[in-house]
Amino acid sequence: MIIPIRCFSCGKVTGDLWEKFVKIVDEDGLSEGDAMDKLGCKRYCCRRMVMTHVDLIEKLLKYTPDGRNTKKIEMQSQRRGE
Repeated sequence: MIIPIRCFSCGKVTGDLWEKFVKIVDEDGLSEGDAMDKLGCKRYCCRRMVMTHVDLIEKLLKYTPDGRNTKKIEMQSQRRGE
């Protein structure tokens, strides 16, 4: 859901690496390992924290009261043909 702020094993701060990691992999086309090297993430425990993270926050936001209301409004406008 939300990337852990620190590595569970060594305690190094890893929370700031996720967005940079995704940007490097998507835009620069580097492999995951090369992206980790570029970010300076050398320890395998820290690499695990970043590389195995699954970003679910966008999917979960659909189930909040605000997200449900937005979805209802979108569906109603589609039914009306707007």
